[in-house]
Amino acid sequence: MAHYDIPMLETARLVLRAPEPQDYPDFKATFASYRSRFMGGPLNAYEAWMLYAAEIGHWEIRGFGMWMVHLRDTGETVGMAGGWCPAKWPEREIAWIIWPDKGGKGFALEATHRVRRHFYDEKGWDTAVSYIDPKNLDSIRLAERLGATKDAEAPSIDGSDAVYRHPAPAALRGTQLAHGIDMEIANFQDPLFKPKGWAID
Repeated sequence: MAHYDIPMLETARLVLRAPEPQDYPDFKATFASYRSRFMGGPLNAYEAWMLYAAEIGHWEIRGFGMWMVHLRDTGETVGMAGGWCPAKWPEREIAWIIWPDKGGKGFALEATHRVRRHFYDEKGWDTAVSYIDPKNLDSIRLAERLGATKDAEAPSIDGSDAVYRHPAPAALRGTQLAHGIDMEIANFQDPLFKPKGWAID
């Protein structure tokens, strides 16, 4: 059963809910796959179980965490998005991962934009970062589409990751950047929209 303190967030296509036991098989499969190579994987069954337990426990310890991203129409899970700040993390992070067969449909952009608004508007965050492997070009492009920029002055986790700083709340409210993100999300929400080029989240 979901923890009662974890809010449910919604967008036009998505419902973001607390991680629950029935979501674990998709999580395990993803973190056992090549898709997880930039997030500490691939993991064996024990490691995946421990990480999933940490995802749930993070909510209890920090008061925020990662949501499971579900399709509104079918209830199917397509990934995770939310906040992450385990021990020794220099700052609170906004993170995401989409299941291997669900990429390229704008789910990460839509979900991450929503959780960032929640953290800014409901939790009072005034900044956030994303720690990204420099070889993870898809996540770097997504961070940049969200308005994040590389912060060379910010401490990294272990010296091998790049730190992308998200725009402050004032840089998002009613701005051209926010309008552009909303327009891109609206394109992906259009069932007739066919993105050109390489599929990215």
